[in-house]
Amino acid sequence: MTGGEALVRSLQANGVRRVFGIPGVQLDHAVDALYHARDEIEFVCARNEQAVSYMADGSARSTGAVGVGMVVPGPGMLNGLAGLATAYACSSPVLYIAGQVDSTVIGRGLGALHEIPDQSGILRTLTKWSALARSPQEIPGLVHRAFAQLRSGRPRPVSLEVPPDVLAARADVEIPGPAADAPVAPDAELLERAAGMLARATRPVIVAGNGVVAANGTRALRALAHALRAPVVMTENARGAISARDPLAFDALALRRLREDADLVLAVGTRFVTPMGGQVAVGSARLVLVNADPADLGPPRHPDLAVSGDARLALEALAASVGGTSGSGGTAGQGGGTDSGGTASQWRAGELESVRAWCEDAYAGIGPQRAYLAAIREALPDDGVLVSEVTQIGYAANICFPVYEPRTFLTPGYQGTLGYGFATALGVKAANPGRAVVCVTGDGGFSWTLPELSTARKYRLATVTVVFNDGYFGNVRRIQRDRFGARYFASDLVNPDYVKLAEAFGVTGARAESPAELTSVLKQAIAADEPVVIEVPVGEFPTPWHLIREGVPPPAR
Repeated sequence: MTGGEALVRSLQANGVRRVFGIPGVQLDHAVDALYHARDEIEFVCARNEQAVSYMADGSARSTGAVGVGMVVPGPGMLNGLAGLATAYACSSPVLYIAGQVDSTVIGRGLGALHEIPDQSGILRTLTKWSALARSPQEIPGLVHRAFAQLRSGRPRPVSLEVPPDVLAARADVEIPGPAADAPVAPDAELLERAAGMLARATRPVIVAGNGVVAANGTRALRALAHALRAPVVMTENARGAISARDPLAFDALALRRLREDADLVLAVGTRFVTPMGGQVAVGSARLVLVNADPADLGPPRHPDLAVSGDARLALEALAASVGGTSGSGGTAGQGGGTDSGGTASQWRAGELESVRAWCEDAYAGIGPQRAYLAAIREALPDDGVLVSEVTQIGYAANICFPVYEPRTFLTPGYQGTLGYGFATALGVKAANPGRAVVCVTGDGGFSWTLPELSTARKYRLATVTVVFNDGYFGNVRRIQRDRFGARYFASDLVNPDYVKLAEAFGVTGARAESPAELTSVLKQAIAADEPVVIEVPVGEFPTPWHLIREGVPPPAR
């Protein structure tokens, strides 16, 4: 078979049913192989490589399965790096397949089409593992190793480069079976010590990060929380790890109050550092860290106990140790006595409700954003996916949007990739055709990938995109006003009529001018099961930054 056929059959062997990409001359034999496999693997062709990596990320994070993107070398590979960096930041299992120049001229600087210096080195900086295939026979083994990396340890993107002469060459090739899941088992002795610390704690708090979701550990998280009767604080990308309706579920803001009384903090699947690079404050509480990546257990963190290993396996073991394997234990408010696990949690319902009320009081300062978020929540089914964005509504969503199921709320994480939202939402919809998918974006961010309206139309990706239009790069303008004496520079935008823009692509456009109107229009758009763009004209929103980053002073009242 050709190297292209070996590549496609290796993807099939590992369960791949969809590839996002853009064809090009260096990929011709891979694309031809995809043509012959078109009944088994869907190829979603984007309009820009940036969207390819975003869509692969959206597919991966919303399903837990590997998302695959394929791009030509040089400018194509470079165009997709913003999405690759986002996937890296958010621990997303993405396979980034990049073309190359012919294997005989790699590194010689002869000016081959799309050649850039050290493409392999660039890819290594943004991936967990990277390889270059030199023959058709190598391809299946490298694909197998790529999936083994994706299915073990911390999930992060991997890349595979395949030169065009390797894709075109023919050879006898053997396709191995799928790479197995291989989560890293935590040290049993360390887990026993952690369980003992939890059993002795009277006011434990659990901080759950995206690693819990990535490891499919949400059921075990709930079991442990209820066995301990411990509040669960969820980070931005862990929202929905337990339902926001659960009396033990809290936004990240709540940690500022909970730590005042906590005597132990168990942080699982989170980097547990502030945006400024320090350890998250835990007051006088002891700290236990659990993470699949040993690098996330060391300085600047100073835990009393660090456990390296898979979040799900660790949570299951801890839940079993404290008697919460069924997840049906009592909730806070049953007093300070013990339950089936012998824990002595003294959190009472009144205390936790007081913390929740404190958070609600703090959120009152961003009332306009919350009104729009409430409108979206009312229209979006529990299992619908909201893709947040680097925009004023998105910032608020990251800290207080109610999420009821795991993998139904996506953000760009610490990468803060402006413009990622719309294309990522298309990847989510492609992988979840039966679920409602809504993206909130701003007029600034939407411009990055708006040509993908063509992709949405072509593949009938029924994503609903809500564009909040204030005519500015809102954050930049606020900073210029508050810190630089209102010396506004390059922060104003000239925008199209978004309704007409959508219609020019053959996509339905609508407009909503209030939260109540947005709920109505959004319900209709979701029910229509087709791509829809909703423009929402807005003014300036109040700042949320004192709620997002501890230490930022609240705005003057």
